[in-house]
Amino acid sequence: MKFDRFAQWLAKWAGRPLTFAIALLLILAWAVSGPLFDFNDTWQLVINTSTTIITFLMVFLIQNTQNRDNDVLHIKIDELLRTTHKAHKALLDLEHMDPAKLHALRKQYQQMGEGCDDLPPAATDESD
Repeated sequence: MKFDRFAQWLAKWAGRPLTFAIALLLILAWAVSGPLFDFNDTWQLVINTSTTIITFLMVFLIQNTQNRDNDVLHIKIDELLRTTHKAHKALLDLEHMDPAKLHALRKQYQQMGEGCDDLPPAATDESD
């Protein structure tokens, strides 16, 4: 639980404009310092190592955030399905369905929508 809270905090912090500005300033400082270090291998290694480590850690942070968002969306959609009287309750457990059955169900829903002429008003509005 502590990691989840930390990951949420870090994801919010990483997505702020201030964080971008700080990162940009650090890169500019690194670039400007190039002549001081004669653009040597150590100077290049600093940025390469730093960006590699940050990128590696951000992959896990992004995956954690996407997993959480996915879980939240599933719960919300499941609640909508549960409270809709005409909904098929079997749809509540699709994430555990066999891929072949899932594909067949998707095909069934595509076929239901093929003959549909009930377009929303915005889609049929010709005033554009």
